[in-house]
Amino acid sequence: MADDRLTFKEMCAKFDVTPRTLRYYEYIELLEPEKEGRTRFYTPREVARMTLILRGRRFGFSLEELRQWLLIYDEQGTEAQAKAWVALADRQLGALDEQRAELEESIADLQKLRDDVAGTLS
Repeated sequence: MADDRLTFKEMCAKFDVTPRTLRYYEYIELLEPEKEGRTRFYTPREVARMTLILRGRRFGFSLEELRQWLLIYDEQGTEAQAKAWVALADRQLGALDEQRAELEESIADLQKLRDDVAGTLS
């Protein structure tokens, strides 16, 4: 079983995160590595959690939202966590749709301004 564990350095390399980030995720209780003396070891459970954390960050979820969502699994199980995920995803999809609309409007405005200025050049 110990062969499945990653060291602190291996975990940082696997996920391309800084040691500071990994320590912070532990501090806010997103990760709970096994400790032997001062050495930390990350089990497959922690690797899976880190995968979910980074994916959630990419989707725009806050670390607190992710911490609460992971806590649901520990306290209530898979089904409750899945229901919470659907609610979080629905909310975030709405926010991303709004951001996309704003971005498309900004792109159109910038393109028009660029074209107007370019039209004045010879």
